[in-house]
Amino acid sequence: MSNVAELNQKAVEVTEQDLPLHCPMPSVKLWNTHPRVFLDVARTGTAQCPYCGTRYILAGGARSAAH
Repeated sequence: MSNVAELNQKAVEVTEQDLPLHCPMPSVKLWNTHPRVFLDVARTGTAQCPYCGTRYILAGGARSAAH
């Protein structure tokens, strides 16, 4: 991926209340959607949608694996 493409990628900060995370988010207009895909942002703190390239960042970073 070129630097220009990376600069044009949309990044969205999400919180624990947004989990389980899926793209597109509920706030996206129906005409501008793609098939829903669930993303595991909690494990690493970031995830990228394979359809639209939107990058999601979990506020506070990855969650610990502790139970």
